[in-house]
Amino acid sequence: MTPPVRTRPDHESGWLAPTRLRRAVRPLLTSLPVAAAVRGAVALALPLLVGVFTGWVIPSVIAAIGALWGVGQDGSDPYRSRVLRFVALGLAAAVGMTAGEVALRSGQSTAVAACLGVTALVAGAFSLRGPVASVAGMHLLLGATIGSGIPVPGPWWQAPLALLAGVGLVLVLSATPWLWRRHHVEQAALFAVYRAASDALGAAGTTGAAEARRRLTDALDNAQHVMGRYRTPRRHPASDARVDGLVTAFHLAVRLAEAVTTLLWEGRGLPPVVTSVPMLMAVRLLPGRHDGTVPGLPDREDGTVPGLPDREDGTVPGLPDREADSPGLRALAHVYATADGERIDDATLHVAASPRPGRSVHLRYAVLLAGCVLAAQLCAELLHGPRSYWLPMTVVFVYKPDFGPVFRRALHRCVGTVVGVAAIGAVSLPAHSTYALIGEVAFFGALMAVGVRHHYALATTGLTAVVFVLVDLLGDHRSLYGPRILDTALAAAIVLVVHFAVWRDSATSRADIQTEAALAAASRYRDLSPGVTSAERQALRRTAYRQLADARRAAGHARREPVRRDRTQPDWEESITTAEQLCDAVTGRSLGAGP
Repeated sequence: MTPPVRTRPDHESGWLAPTRLRRAVRPLLTSLPVAAAVRGAVALALPLLVGVFTGWVIPSVIAAIGALWGVGQDGSDPYRSRVLRFVALGLAAAVGMTAGEVALRSGQSTAVAACLGVTALVAGAFSLRGPVASVAGMHLLLGATIGSGIPVPGPWWQAPLALLAGVGLVLVLSATPWLWRRHHVEQAALFAVYRAASDALGAAGTTGAAEARRRLTDALDNAQHVMGRYRTPRRHPASDARVDGLVTAFHLAVRLAEAVTTLLWEGRGLPPVVTSVPMLMAVRLLPGRHDGTVPGLPDREDGTVPGLPDREDGTVPGLPDREADSPGLRALAHVYATADGERIDDATLHVAASPRPGRSVHLRYAVLLAGCVLAAQLCAELLHGPRSYWLPMTVVFVYKPDFGPVFRRALHRCVGTVVGVAAIGAVSLPAHSTYALIGEVAFFGALMAVGVRHHYALATTGLTAVVFVLVDLLGDHRSLYGPRILDTALAAAIVLVVHFAVWRDSATSRADIQTEAALAAASRYRDLSPGVTSAERQALRRTAYRQLADARRAAGHARREPVRRDRTQPDWEESITTAEQLCDAVTGRSLGAGP
């Protein structure tokens, strides 16, 4: 069914070497999220500076806690999504802190425990319903944990408002670029698809073709998510040329991915002039997003992109035409010609969503989360007395199965805490002023912002160090380095024991469900009728590949959990790979019948 994969050496000529070097160095230069690091430093330092100048130190520290949580949820997704996430985070955290404060001011430990238990049940009940609900649920419980563990003087409403102000500051810093870079996120996501398509064509005929196709699928999945609000029918008759151009670029990217998949399935090496087609399209469709080079084509002497040649017949010397000798090349030529001005069918692409956990899963997670939080609170009362927050707070951060493998998250939390404690202990020795402490907060806030995008242990390192400084500014000058490490290890142990004793098959069940749904989507794509429209075929194909990618991630998460493997346990990766090969073959046959 699948043509054999042929290997070929990498050919590199003198004019191509500088381009390859730039493509190798570029990820190293762009992987560091400088803007996010600056936002993290400013968002955490600014409230503290305002507090020092005004004398409102306590409210400023609470605002910095809100900013800390906001930095932990900052991202590079569309601005509308960021605003929705920050609003949900801020409101949920403020409500949770209000409930925690009321319980703490009652003076009854049972009221604190009841507050944490009820809040954990509520948070767990809807945390698995989607990304925004997950963020809101986690911060509802975090707000209750901090509110019931840190006594804050002043009226009861002051601390929640300060917390909300801190989250709002991060929202403003993160969303303000929308004013002058309104469609930057969408352009970047689409450009990543065209670059991934070019890389995939470069891998055609090699052993890396399958992995290159998966990277293209991931890029297209992200672009589909980013472009979601623009792909629905427009509510207003007025047309925005930039939005229309982005929608066109997206629909062309979907068709391009189909052509690229067919060429990879055909399994033969392609010349540079063919692998450059996606980047030539990107230059035409997404002006301003390219970096001055097109992989596979020589640079001009003035350093500009060669662009699309102007020929009366609309063709490019060396590029395939519509009479090419393979379905993949004919499809690529058709997509390329469409980018050169042909009209496309802009029907909405209806892609089925991946299955979500059922009600029983939500209920079980809510009960287990509440049990872990109450166990951590009991341990905190026994070890440290009243007004302890670190143990239950750590449980809230660790027990998030929708964020990845629980065991790995617990391990990274412990490692990050140890490194953060050591780092803040080292840099605090020479610090003798409040401004020096604020400088430390800015540094570790930037470190946390980088870690959020690269590694959870690094993010935990920054968060741990910042919390130590904030607690010190609140007036708690105790030496808590050792106790915080032990508390983190204890909280992680509580989560792991409860989770794997009661629900050890959660990750494997999720992988089973995702794989079954992905295989069903692949079967529907295989059984498409000959008379199906292009839009319907693309919807079936996109659904199949997207759910296969989700299933592969779920299988990877399940493999990372330390549970005993049953010999009869299905090999998810093998089934997914077989289904991907099936979809590749169906794509090739579909395009072979006609574009």
